[in-house]
Amino acid sequence: MGALEGSSILFITAHEFEDVEVLYPLLRFSEEGAAITITYPPKDMPGHFSPRSYAPDKPITGRFGTTIPFVVLEEGKRWRQAPTADVSVDDYDAVYLPGGFGPDAVRLHAPSRRLVAEAHRAGKVIASICHGPQIMISTDLHEGTDLIRGRRCTAYAAVQDDLKNAGGVFVDEPAVVDGNVVTGRVPDDLPEFCKAAIEVIAKTRA
Repeated sequence: MGALEGSSILFITAHEFEDVEVLYPLLRFSEEGAAITITYPPKDMPGHFSPRSYAPDKPITGRFGTTIPFVVLEEGKRWRQAPTADVSVDDYDAVYLPGGFGPDAVRLHAPSRRLVAEAHRAGKVIASICHGPQIMISTDLHEGTDLIRGRRCTAYAAVQDDLKNAGGVFVDEPAVVDGNVVTGRVPDDLPEFCKAAIEVIAKTRA
């Protein structure tokens, strides 16, 4: 039995996500027994576009071409997708925010920010890597949370000034845990980040 057996994790992403930051955690968390749901802002939302061959009906697409729905991972086995409007944080133990350029759209989508805020206030684990913590910064600003403010955190180097300006304490480490918030630095740190997230999620469910 895996450390996350019976748990549910919500991924929130958008066009131009960092492919490996969705695929690796999806497989790693599901390997531990978690059920994964992926949601994203409506594709017709202003700002939710892919600069590469944009088309209104284009599937959510990562920076390196991975699509959601996935081509090689059957929906309903390790993962499923759901419209943001149909998602309730009561059904999840954690929310995960991958990086890439997807956070630019997610942080502009008020319903996504509210999901993150509601989950945080309910004591759920919020995990994010690379550019993902930018969503947490915007959630703090618009929803009055303390996902970054006053916490030790990490992210991609280009985001560290944003974290500091938002009241966070930037730590240049692969993964940082502060309460129910787990942040990671870059794709190379995914093993350490996922390990930390799994430990915190398992602990909060115990």
